[in-house]
Amino acid sequence: MGKNIYSLALFDEVVDAVDKMADERCTSRSGLINEILSDYLSCPTPETRIRDVFSCMEKRFEDLGTFQLRSQPSGTLFSVRSSLRYRYRPTVRYALELYRRYEPLIGELRVSLRTQNEDLLRLSEDFFRLRDALEEEWIGGIFPDGKVPFEFQPGRCTRQLQCPQDAENRTSEKIAEALLSYICEFDSEMKAYFSGADSADEIEAEVEKQYRNYLKSAVII
Repeated sequence: MGKNIYSLALFDEVVDAVDKMADERCTSRSGLINEILSDYLSCPTPETRIRDVFSCMEKRFEDLGTFQLRSQPSGTLFSVRSSLRYRYRPTVRYALELYRRYEPLIGELRVSLRTQNEDLLRLSEDFFRLRDALEEEWIGGIFPDGKVPFEFQPGRCTRQLQCPQDAENRTSEKIAEALLSYICEFDSEMKAYFSGADSADEIEAEVEKQYRNYLKSAVII
């Protein structure tokens, strides 16, 4: 869906009201007008689609009660936090950015651990390496060149997310469910890995088992 520049003659009072609402929604004047018109005319825009996905996710995360919702800095970014069961309970931030175009990638998930502790940073890198290896082994074949777009370093990683293969799974509700499921699974495995850090071989086997169980019903993104 492309954009072009058009001239509109509007009353000053209307523009003032639009600007006020645009500030409240952290968007631009043209972005809000585009949104209002698309809603009225039932012509969904990428921004509308992203907002619908985030709205579904926000409700589900609130129902779960295990994540802390963050104030969202932009219309394309969704952020939640979780705490690891490890010593002083370090915080993990999940920042999800959705792209305006959904194919072939719908967005990316950035995971960051807020700590300067070297042991925690080492453990996080070990977990990311394990997670990368598991995805390569079990779902790598469905990605271009057989490579899952996953990058990591101590304390942080980025995973680009693929558009679901089946058209029936590309609705806002289905994509929201797939994204929420992926974040919850990632967080659960990370918690399990950190809680069993003293028995690496056993916990790696447990994480793999958990991941394979997730794949049985997951929409792969």
